[in-house]
Amino acid sequence: QVQLVESGGGLVQPGGSLTLSCAASGNIFRIDDMGWYRQAPGKQRELVAQMTSGGTTNYADSVKGRFTISRDNAKNTLYLQMNSLKPEDTAVYSCNALLYDWSQVHYNAWGQGTQVTVSS
Repeated sequence: QVQLVESGGGLVQPGGSLTLSCAASGNIFRIDDMGWYRQAPGKQRELVAQMTSGGTTNYADSVKGRFTISRDNAKNTLYLQMNSLKPEDTAVYSCNALLYDWSQVHYNAWGQGTQVTVSS
């Protein structure tokens, strides 16, 4: 079994910053793409940012220039540095990873999500 655990969410004022972390654990052989998604109340889940194992990144237009995704492959950990936060960034942020375990079973794994609230 594999598990993704996010941390770092919370309440922040507009213009503030937060850093989210997502640690993958378990019987992991290889992690390919990893990404952050978010879902605001009453809205569909949307991609925020994603990163391949080789370091190629992709961002939603709404967060370009404000958010930075990074990963530490040695620690199987994904990060999201969020700067210049806006009230519209308020959502539950979830981590996703496409990975294989040592039995070559493929997983499309999700974390439980962490709440980010941007409000004064």
